[in-house]
Amino acid sequence: MTDDLLLQRVRAKAESWLSPEYDEETRSQVQTLLDSENTNELVEAFYKDLEFGTGGLRGIMGAGSNRMNRYTVGAATQGLANYLLKEFACLPQICVVVGHDCRNNSRLFAETVADIFSANGIKTLLFPALRPTPEVSYAIRRFKCQSGVMITASHNPKEYNGYKAYWNDGAQVIAPHDRNIIAEVNNISSVKDINFQKNPELISILGEDLDNEYINDLLKLTLSPEAIKRHKDLSIVYTPIHGTGGTLIPKALSALGFTNIIHVKEQDVISGDFPTVVSPNPEEASALKMAIERAIETGADIVLASDPDADRVGAAVRNDDGEFILLNGNQTLLICLYYLITRRKELGLLKGGEYVVKTIVSTELVGTIAKRNHVKLYDCYTGFKWIAAIIREKEGKETYIGGGEESYGFLAEDFVRDKDAVSGCMLFAEIAAWAADRGQTLYNLIQDIYVEYGFSREKGISVVKHGKSGAEEIEAMMKNYRNFPITELAGSKVVVINDFKKLTALDIVENEILTLNMPTTSNVLQYFAEDGTKVSIRPSGTEPKIKFYIEVHSEVDSREEIVAARQAAEEKIDAVRKSLGI
Repeated sequence: MTDDLLLQRVRAKAESWLSPEYDEETRSQVQTLLDSENTNELVEAFYKDLEFGTGGLRGIMGAGSNRMNRYTVGAATQGLANYLLKEFACLPQICVVVGHDCRNNSRLFAETVADIFSANGIKTLLFPALRPTPEVSYAIRRFKCQSGVMITASHNPKEYNGYKAYWNDGAQVIAPHDRNIIAEVNNISSVKDINFQKNPELISILGEDLDNEYINDLLKLTLSPEAIKRHKDLSIVYTPIHGTGGTLIPKALSALGFTNIIHVKEQDVISGDFPTVVSPNPEEASALKMAIERAIETGADIVLASDPDADRVGAAVRNDDGEFILLNGNQTLLICLYYLITRRKELGLLKGGEYVVKTIVSTELVGTIAKRNHVKLYDCYTGFKWIAAIIREKEGKETYIGGGEESYGFLAEDFVRDKDAVSGCMLFAEIAAWAADRGQTLYNLIQDIYVEYGFSREKGISVVKHGKSGAEEIEAMMKNYRNFPITELAGSKVVVINDFKKLTALDIVENEILTLNMPTTSNVLQYFAEDGTKVSIRPSGTEPKIKFYIEVHSEVDSREEIVAARQAAEEKIDAVRKSLGI
């Protein structure tokens, strides 16, 4: 399509949003876009419909069909409601849970969702204010609901908001329901198809009793209560980075027995503008800067942070020189799974049939730990809905120990079916107490894991490509990698190529093609080299990025060898980047 034809189509679509069905504020914003000499914003707002994908919606807030607003949220909810009415037609009353985070417009969107569900005869349990994403999952299971919605854009920049749809097991929807819901949403062809006329009698506000039930259930996961008692004064700086974690995490840590929780007062302020950070993402060092400064000021032992919807955990620990260093997502995953396996072994709780889960882009060191301890490992796609799907599949057959991903998400319990920063912070603090009982710091603990199981170093690299042209460029990059396969990584020959879009594994050494046993296809390429180097490439499903995950390995015999191993690994990662052309 030529630029002139695209602009003509965009203008016609935007003008349809000037009709009386849209509120005055929306019409005014659209008119401003139409009147502007610079048509870039108009095109970005209307060149397509904001896609309801397998994870729901996520986009920049504003007027337009490609933006998060009352009408795109409304279409998504009406489509979901239509599907629920078909799928659960036999039930006398369908029930859903609706929650939201701290973002601008999140409460408005959550109330809009509740109104539409109730207008369609669906009972809606609405949280009274912002709450963590995992508590929405917990509530769906606790009240035996058929679905749920969380309004959040997780750790995205402040301009974004999002919509996560959940099924009756408390997990985000997967096949066949995801495709069926998408079809229903796509059938909403006009704002007139959306029923905004709420039925107040079908909307109930959840009480604080649910918070207490949730925390009490999390307390049952504790494996080292005596260590916590001995180290109850462990000094923990915690920041919610202006988000939902502040509603529950300090309370949960106190309930666990820790008495020295230090706040970052400036970041306890609830705000969708995230005024103290450039990005509210605990994966980024700058997001923990104020918390680390507070920890240095107070002499704290560890730093914990959660993202705006409190499903991801970032952590900083003191090294041997007393300086704070940030742990990456793979390191927190290793520490958590190592502890859960080791502590269960100490307590005689490994009876056989236990398993852990990781995503395909997370460190392979998890597999080494699991194998040596006779614990099964399941690999799945990126996204906690896939970890939840394995939990559902193994329920009543095998015992879930824990699961996580390199992007700072972990789940220690199976009564929630999404990543959980509330239980994650509780677990991390417990591990610090347990390590202290053994004469270790958390820094020593990760060192000793490397000595026992092998050293690994991982680096994630995101290449950002904005807008329509960016999406096309990302698509072209993936096509190029498929058409011209990588043959070596930093001088080490590639021996296996996994293409999850084709569900094939090319074993170059044996010259054979194997089938990958995965539930569906995914646009991911993965390379394994002779020396154990691993590279995964995938477009982000929620952001305008193409992501590269690099992992290199070596052996160390002592803590003292780790510094040299880390330096060598960084050099190898740089060489791998050159191999990839990034």
